[in-house]
Amino acid sequence: MNVKKFQINHFTVCLFLMTTILSCSKSNDEDQITDTNSIVVNVDPTNFLAGGLSEPISVVSKTLSNGSTVDCYKIVTKSTPTDHAQGPWCPSNISDDKSKGGIWLEGGNVYDVDGAFIQNLATFYKNTTWQMYNTTTGAITKTLTQADCQAAANPNVGAAYKNYCVECLPSYVSTLTKTIYIPVKPIKLTSPISFGAGPGSTGPSTRGIAFNGVIFDAPAPVNAILGAYTLAPFDDAGGHINLGAGYHYHAATGMTTKKLQTDGHAAMIGYALDGFGMYERLSASGAEYTDLDASRGHTDATRGYHYHVDKAGANNFINSLAGAYVN
Repeated sequence: MNVKKFQINHFTVCLFLMTTILSCSKSNDEDQITDTNSIVVNVDPTNFLAGGLSEPISVVSKTLSNGSTVDCYKIVTKSTPTDHAQGPWCPSNISDDKSKGGIWLEGGNVYDVDGAFIQNLATFYKNTTWQMYNTTTGAITKTLTQADCQAAANPNVGAAYKNYCVECLPSYVSTLTKTIYIPVKPIKLTSPISFGAGPGSTGPSTRGIAFNGVIFDAPAPVNAILGAYTLAPFDDAGGHINLGAGYHYHAATGMTTKKLQTDGHAAMIGYALDGFGMYERLSASGAEYTDLDASRGHTDATRGYHYHVDKAGANNFINSLAGAYVN
């Protein structure tokens, strides 16, 4: 009887210990999940290239869209990349190869704007109104002066610039600076903030900023551009110029400074306006991330919450802001 009683008690003790171990293991797993979701990675100002800045980055107190007042980095950018050349945008003749022009984004695809592309616009858009070159000489009609840029690089293009290739040059905006404020420590919101477009919008238009100081901007107004029978190509880095915004990006094509990740994750290319990191679309092995939320973001244990940009042909970076931004 004593032996049997000991065996029963021993079994009970073992069962208790196993239950306790499993319970602790589950608790630890839950803690890890919680910790992963609570990881917040501060903005690192040393990631920015000094050559693209008009003044050293400073810390100022600003009010965010959620009403909180926090420390923010004040980034005054020249909007001039120091890590790649700007342009070219418009080729000069229909005989020019792709090295003489930029790119165009259409239907999710990236097209080289070479002479043949300009020559083929009527077929490409199935509209014979397109005629952007001299049929005798092959010379492409394009903007040549700052006044041309001012008149053609806006949504209200006049009839005089119909069938022009719009090319605004860096010299036109050489003294332009732009100031961006980004929270030192990002604050995730329960609901994302939609981007605004035009007067009266509540959300911001700017998406973020590259490490070279150039802005990741809203999608280019392609319909307005094409509606005037103009073409405003981007250079191979996905950027072009207008007199108000200076040089800015509409697509991430992999030409800007990036921070490679040691674990095979996609490289980091900048920060969104809310301070969360922006990373390339694909991992180092070329895999797409399939667990992104509606803003194009997700969380991991190394980077916390962060975004992955859209494909270049989409004329888009991210879909909304998951965090609070400076009004």
